[in-house]
Amino acid sequence: MYEKFYGFSERPFDLTANPKFLFLSNRQREALSILQYGLFAAKPITVLIGEAGTGKTTLIRAALESDRCRNVRCIYLNNPALERDEFIKLLAMKFDLSAQAGESKAVLLEELEELLRERRSHGEITALVVDEAQSLSVELLEEIRLLANIETPNEKLLPLILAGQPELADRLEVADLRQLRQRVTLRCELAPFDVRETAAYIASRISTAGGVPARAFTQEAVMMIHEFSRGIPRIISVVCDNALVNGMALDRCPVNREIVAEVCRDFHLKREQQQTTTIERKTAEFRPPSRTASSVDDSADAEVAVEPEAEAFQRRARLGGLVAPFRAARRTNTHEPN
Repeated sequence: MYEKFYGFSERPFDLTANPKFLFLSNRQREALSILQYGLFAAKPITVLIGEAGTGKTTLIRAALESDRCRNVRCIYLNNPALERDEFIKLLAMKFDLSAQAGESKAVLLEELEELLRERRSHGEITALVVDEAQSLSVELLEEIRLLANIETPNEKLLPLILAGQPELADRLEVADLRQLRQRVTLRCELAPFDVRETAAYIASRISTAGGVPARAFTQEAVMMIHEFSRGIPRIISVVCDNALVNGMALDRCPVNREIVAEVCRDFHLKREQQQTTTIERKTAEFRPPSRTASSVDDSADAEVAVEPEAEAFQRRARLGGLVAPFRAARRTNTHEPN
């Protein structure tokens, strides 16, 4: 829709796990290596923790599609809110076992072990990935523990990945699940982006789509996107996509902070509360008296107010080199009307 307006070859912020747009922060790169190791080394259980929207599913797919895991065949479950009988039937179907396996756990385990041994004898590792694992009942978590027990004297036959939101970490601390917790050999956690990573994420996706970051968003717009998205990649993409649509409708290039603020209002996003930084303290003497407008608060409405020169200086100082990909030698609004 807006690709031609901003000079993109495709949309950069679609909510799909397209490996072409994969961006790895240091934390994500570390998590990717752990996931790959858990898969190709056939570790019993690897746990991946992250808030909704931090890219857990994308990272798992990246691991599975990597060269390190070229010999790994994956069974992927992304709807774990099942009863025990439904879970058994689903496993039997996913592993292409007999109808009897779907009716009997004993038959399921027998046929599954035979299948896994045969595949391993041909150099192939079969893994089970359970997404949204925080929704698993205690009963299903116990079934997963039994699956992790399938082994030969020398190796595990079914490595498992449990991916979920922080509630999963809490679940694993429950005393009733201590046997499952003891089988967790690898663990990694995804954190939201900091402002530098947010800027790099946006710039990476724009560049991959054939665009120039500084022609799409101003530095101030990127800073606001980070503050209101709280560094969550999915929210960053949603805000960017909508801001680009609005910018095209208003004939604005690059997108400025006022356009971003309008999108944040539409989605009822609240600004991240940040501690006072050293730069902010040092520049406090330049800050003019507080505005007394009753409407000024932490919402996006407050952010669109016209900045006095001293506050603009403070914001530029705070940005520094954090959003360097969006620094242009000369800001141009080539599409802005006269």
